[in-house]
Amino acid sequence: MSKKWIQTADWKSEKHVPAIDIKGVKDGVAVVKVTVGKEIAHPNTTNHHIKWMDLFFWPEGEKFPVEIGYCTFDHHGETA
Repeated sequence: MSKKWIQTADWKSEKHVPAIDIKGVKDGVAVVKVTVGKEIAHPNTTNHHIKWMDLFFWPEGEKFPVEIGYCTFDHHGETA
């Protein structure tokens, strides 16, 4: 993986940094939990919310990452 993608700063005060936890692996399939604002809660209001997330895996020795997950949160704020 290119070093330009590795973050080294202290992100404790940033509420938009995702925390990616692998909960386990069964039959070669990983259960992944992504949390935005694990250290500092994300506001998550109608005017300030997360609309989508994209999850990538960068295999060792490969030139490009591979998209392994995508989800949308389409109904947040729909009534406002």
